[in-house]
Amino acid sequence: MQSVLSELKAKNKTIGFVPTMGALHAGHISLVEESKKQNDFTIVSVFVNPTQFNNLEDLEKYPRTEQADAALLEDAGVDAVFFPSVEVMYPNGAESNSYDFNGLENQMEGKFRPGHFDGVGTIVKRFFEIVQPDHAYFGEKDFQQLRIIQQMVENYKIPLEIVPVEIKRDENGLAMSSRNKRLTEEMLEESPKIYQILLKAKDFLQNNSVEATKKMVEEEFAKTKLELEYIEIADEKTLESVTNIEPNQKIRAFIAAFAGDIRLIDNLRLN
Repeated sequence: MQSVLSELKAKNKTIGFVPTMGALHAGHISLVEESKKQNDFTIVSVFVNPTQFNNLEDLEKYPRTEQADAALLEDAGVDAVFFPSVEVMYPNGAESNSYDFNGLENQMEGKFRPGHFDGVGTIVKRFFEIVQPDHAYFGEKDFQQLRIIQQMVENYKIPLEIVPVEIKRDENGLAMSSRNKRLTEEMLEESPKIYQILLKAKDFLQNNSVEATKKMVEEEFAKTKLELEYIEIADEKTLESVTNIEPNQKIRAFIAAFAGDIRLIDNLRLN
């Protein structure tokens, strides 16, 4: 990786970087396509990061499809793929550093997955140090993660631009995720209701309060076979829950739900 990079730097080539945990799908490829449009050279990393899993069983079951991933990336015209080992990324053992993300880490996923964002911050910062890209691409499905990485780049004055990419969805509206591969047939049919309920919340909020909208979402989930973990309606910048919406404030709804034993997340801008 280092020798490839030094050659690119010598030629003043722009580098686009897409960090992934593998089990790739069309959502990842949409990030690759954005990078290819904006850079001379696109690098994708494939690394299942142990420090961002607070559930060891989840880590063990996380799908690993390296050969299929490599083939998919080759077809997508990626210039280089980086498949590092845990030992390369964590030479002193797989432990994460602690970060202050200006409170972004305390909301939503942070409440339900303690230590998760320290793991994300540690590995992404390490990748940025190795690859030194001009642009890095992150999907809006993990919107809180995207905001946290933007904050980390700001805090540490890392010289690169974070480029958000819209959520890629299946035809039925289900947000694409590597975890979808583990859904049962029944839950594959049920899971698109997450997006349907988000769309309903967007309409409902036009004439109702934030609290009433959240209650409606809870009631809609009660009619499904999905188990709602949380519904938050929050400010896009601070990720703090809102009760009243200020003029020009950008608001997004965030949902985490269990489809059987698979945890899915989704979000939608509401205004």
